[in-house]
Amino acid sequence: MKEITFVRHAKSSWRHNVGDRERPLKKRGINDSHLVSNSFKEANFSPEAIFTSPAVRARKTCKIFVENLYKSSIDVRIEEEIYDFGGNQLINFIKSLDNRLNKIMVFGHNHAFTSIVNAFGSRYIDNVPTSGLVKISFDVDDWNDIKKGVTTLIIFPRDLK
Repeated sequence: MKEITFVRHAKSSWRHNVGDRERPLKKRGINDSHLVSNSFKEANFSPEAIFTSPAVRARKTCKIFVENLYKSSIDVRIEEEIYDFGGNQLINFIKSLDNRLNKIMVFGHNHAFTSIVNAFGSRYIDNVPTSGLVKISFDVDDWNDIKKGVTTLIIFPRDLK
């Protein structure tokens, strides 16, 4: 059994004169990340590894989740392939994971996340919003074999307000 929890980065700010990778989080994004991560505590999900895009907004969102859920005692890896908006690089990354890992979290971007959760999950999602979380389980032993899984959890900030 393989499980992936996808978390789209929190709402970022366009007010700063920085490149796309350097955009910081907005206050709303910080608040929504706390809201969703604190709600996710009830799931008692213990990933064996956490992967994040190198973009500041994804790394900061990841940091909030890790601090709220795991008190920073878990391995977080920054992976270039997750800085992907189409989804193909991310799918290839997931399918090449070490099979000793069974439960992972990934912090990244749209449109990749919405495309992937719809391609691999069992519930259609029109759009994974910023700070949105979707967990999918796969009845396989090899990451390369993931196809259609079961969407087991969806947490969106708007549903918690």
